Amino acid sequence: MSAALESLLDLLDLEQIERDIFRGTSRSAVVPRVFGGQVAAQALVAAGRTVPAERTAHSLHSYFLRMGDPGAPIVYSVDRIRDGRSFTTRRVVAVQHGQPIFHLSASFQTYEEGLEHQADMPPAPDPETLPTAEQMLPRYADVFTDPGVMDRLLEARAAVDLRYVGAPPFANVGTPQEPRSQVWFRTNGKLADDPLLHVCMATYVSDMTLLDSVLLAHGRGGWAVGDVVGASLDHAMWFHRQFRADEWLLYDQESPSASGGRGLGQARIYTQDGRLAITVIQEGVVRVPRD
Repeated sequence: MSAALESLLDLLDLEQIERDIFRGTSRSAVVPRVFGGQVAAQALVAAGRTVPAERTAHSLHSYFLRMGDPGAPIVYSVDRIRDGRSFTTRRVVAVQHGQPIFHLSASFQTYEEGLEHQADMPPAPDPETLPTAEQMLPRYADVFTDPGVMDRLLEARAAVDLRYVGAPPFANVGTPQEPRSQVWFRTNGKLADDPLLHVCMATYVSDMTLLDSVLLAHGRGGWAVGDVVGASLDHAMWFHRQFRADEWLLYDQESPSASGGRGLGQARIYTQDGRLAITVIQEGVVRVPRD
């Protein structure tokens, strides 16, 4: 296991300070605020720790309310909304400096047999044939306005092996393309056999590239390039089938719409053998900076 993955696992191992109240810390991000995937994953950890182990997360719906301060702890308060015969519902509010910064509702279910069908996995190359972040990012060092951005990107992704199938948005600035993007990802090391941990790790990664397809449609390079400013607004996930976040997962993403200073990304995450594991939808602020 890489040192970066150990650090991320420590980040997700929240401190319980009272019944249904947990505290977490933050790690460095590419931009000077708490990474949205981190706060979403930590909130799901908090919710999951109040749920019987035999009930696994099947959906979450969340809103990013305020920019998080990476230098301050985050307190997660869990509200036990419902404990039914099959389903459990939890609401989590993340608070910093006395104000809510994030709100999550999550539902958990006891496993049961049912009807089965799924969308087919789209074609994608073998992830082992694609360049790693360490191999790919230095090629584009000259497009980042801040010379430290590349190092921060590498640090932020050190816990996860994330490989672009096509060129990332910052590779073809000024050239609009089809609003679709694919990446393969897995953690840089094996994880424990805890379904909640794998779901939380996928939640963490899901916020890294989902709005790339919005940027591609308009030939924008992204926040690291400086030709857009933005932030996640809301994030929803549905967990259809069990998976492991330490095995290759294909993140197939597209953007059906951008308007009003907002862009919508939707995606499906497949296991390498073709099972549809997760559906993700996110809307974010995507604004062109004013002169």
